[in-house]
Amino acid sequence: MTQPTVIFFGPDAPRTPSEEGAPKIYLRTLLFSTSKRGRVIESMHVTLSRNEAKQNFNIWVCGESKLARGSGLYVGENGISANHHFLVPDDDSKSFRFRKGKYRLEVLAHILGDKNPKRLHFQDLEVTAELAAQLEEKGGGLYFDWGPDSEEYIPHIESRPPSPDLAEVSALLGLTGRSTGRAAKPRSD
Repeated sequence: MTQPTVIFFGPDAPRTPSEEGAPKIYLRTLLFSTSKRGRVIESMHVTLSRNEAKQNFNIWVCGESKLARGSGLYVGENGISANHHFLVPDDDSKSFRFRKGKYRLEVLAHILGDKNPKRLHFQDLEVTAELAAQLEEKGGGLYFDWGPDSEEYIPHIESRPPSPDLAEVSALLGLTGRSTGRAAKPRSD
C-alpha cells in the first residue's frame, strides 16, 4: 500500500437527516502486489488506537464514484487506486468519538490463502484539543493531507452543512403529502 494522500476522521453521511453519521475513516491510496499473479484481498479493516483505547473500523467500502462493500478485491502488480471508507460496526461503537490525543492508525487486510491479516500500513497522527473541539460540531470532519515537502500530514477541519429534513421542509411549505403525485395545497391559515 502506498502512503495515503489523504486520511479523514469524521462522520459518514447519515442515512436520514435526523440521524447522526456513524464514525468513519476514509483514505485514498494505491494497493499493489509484488507478485506477478497478483493477490486477492478478502477483507480490509482499520484499527485506531489512542492511549489504551482501541476501535476497529471493520465495515469496508471502496470505489471511485460508485462505492461498493469491499470484498474479493483483485490487486495486480500494476495496482489499483481507490477510495477506501471504513465504518464502525453497527453496535455500541457508533458512540465512538475522535478525541484529543495521539493516534496510531493501522490498515490491515486479509489476503486470500493467508492465515492471519497482514498490516499494509500504519500511521501516527495527532488530534489537538482545538481540532477535537471542532470535530464535535455537527458535520465537522478532520482531513490529514500529505505534505510532500514537510513529509508529514497537515490537518484541517472541513464542515458541511447538515442536509435539510425533507419532512420538516414540506411541513414549512404546507406540503402534506405526495401520495397522488401532486403536492397538497398550502394552508390558508
